[in-house]
Amino acid sequence: MRWLGISALLAFVIDQASKWIVFQGLNLWEKQRIDVLDPLLVFRPGINEGINFGLFGGGSGTQRIILIVIALGLSAALAVWAYRSFTTRRAFASAGLVIGGALANALDRVLFPGVLDFLNMSCCGISNPYLFNLADVFIFAGAFGLILWTGGSSDAKKAADEGHETR
Repeated sequence: MRWLGISALLAFVIDQASKWIVFQGLNLWEKQRIDVLDPLLVFRPGINEGINFGLFGGGSGTQRIILIVIALGLSAALAVWAYRSFTTRRAFASAGLVIGGALANALDRVLFPGVLDFLNMSCCGISNPYLFNLADVFIFAGAFGLILWTGGSSDAKKAADEGHETR
């Protein structure tokens, strides 16, 4: 569980620090665009009031509260699942990335009308209109890690079938 806490804290702090640096330190609200490696990486300000890719955006204050509660509930459920089932550091760390990213985005919803997004990446003649943030990256990476590292090895599955602990 220690790896879950460490990775959750790091994901949360890195995401919130990146938003502060870009929006406050680099004054993205005023500049409206910072070409880092145009078009591969561009900073543009955005507030996502919906879910991924702005789906269900422009909702009410009630929707905002519901999305915060969902993030908190799913984070708690993931922590319980990890505590009861995980056996590897990688699985705990992956869960922590998801939890840290979800809590960072939930904090944005508490402080702002939605989640602060600023990263935009395009390539190869394809213009990507969507924005995201580092919390989104951590959530995606953590979810991918959960897919990879929570299936268990054949030994772990065999021990579970026989009712033995693998920890």
